[in-house]
Amino acid sequence: MMSGPKKQIDLSRLTADLAAARVELLSAQCAADRIRLQYSVQDIVSFADRQTLEQAVVSAEALCRFFSHLGAQIKREEDSRRRKQ
Repeated sequence: MMSGPKKQIDLSRLTADLAAARVELLSAQCAADRIRLQYSVQDIVSFADRQTLEQAVVSAEALCRFFSHLGAQIKREEDSRRRKQ
């Protein structure tokens, strides 16, 4: 959705940043799984620190929106490539 000339990016930095984000996201997923397997949703909502829980939910929602946007763009590009074949 950029107009005009394409922005130059540092591909090696992008690759490194994505690799680091992948590791951090996997760590976050493991932490969430540990909580999910040890506690019920009701226990988490009833007993967890409300502010910490709400901040975690906000962060997870932001990640979901960002990666959903990326996934949709990947799908559009794949569909476009298929139509060109």
